[in-house]
Amino acid sequence: MARGRLEAALKRDNLIVSFALAIMAALAWAYVLWLAHNMRAFSDTSAMDMTGMNMPGMLSPQFAVWTLPHALFVFTMWTVMMVGMMTPSAAPMILIYSQVARQAVTLGKQFASAGWFAAGYLAVWTGFALAATAAQYFLEWAALLTPMLASANRFVGAGVLILAGLYQWTPLKGACLAQCRSPLHFVQQHGGFQSSPTGSLRLGMLHGAYCVGCCWALMVLLFVGGVMNVLWIAVIAILVLLEKVVPGGRVLAAAAGGIAIAVGIWMLVT
Repeated sequence: MARGRLEAALKRDNLIVSFALAIMAALAWAYVLWLAHNMRAFSDTSAMDMTGMNMPGMLSPQFAVWTLPHALFVFTMWTVMMVGMMTPSAAPMILIYSQVARQAVTLGKQFASAGWFAAGYLAVWTGFALAATAAQYFLEWAALLTPMLASANRFVGAGVLILAGLYQWTPLKGACLAQCRSPLHFVQQHGGFQSSPTGSLRLGMLHGAYCVGCCWALMVLLFVGGVMNVLWIAVIAILVLLEKVVPGGRVLAAAAGGIAIAVGIWMLVT
């Protein structure tokens, strides 16, 4: 009887956590779609008053003067985009953590909520968003981006593709991907599930660091195909997810790297 109640509680909690993660990802994607639509509208309006693009609260992050409000706007854009792209691939780990937490609480043991783990994971990707914001600033300053925040120089775009493709083949990529593909092995290797909020937060940050190590090169490709190219964003997000969850994910990563290198070379010679 007790076992049946536990299984029911675990099933209910998994549904709640899954729903929360789905809503969070959906809201992030809705924001990205809304922002991409407004960017396209700004780009297509030739008669637009350019001073309007520099007003705080603008709807488009391209080619505006980098004031503090604009920098915060771009940082928010990157942060929300990372949430939308990375939440699906982190879901299996968060669900496992939530299940263990429920089992511990049911047995009368103190255990930190899975929310602490998720917060640590997303905090690391927020740090990546800050780095991406800085990268966008320097690329705009060097006039290397188009109005849709894609590479404006084919040699730079080709170089980024080739470097990202080569990284897909490195042992570091393989090691980070292995940590992301095996949630339970990751937890066992790094001290087990944590009962305290700080321990859970720290474990989430460590998992996020491995995830950044696995995926940063793919994220940099956003500057090649367009930071606000929704199809390109979706392709990269799907590739990130497939690398982590399908059998043969390491082979898929290597294949994607080969394609990136081939496309980069083609851009250089054409």
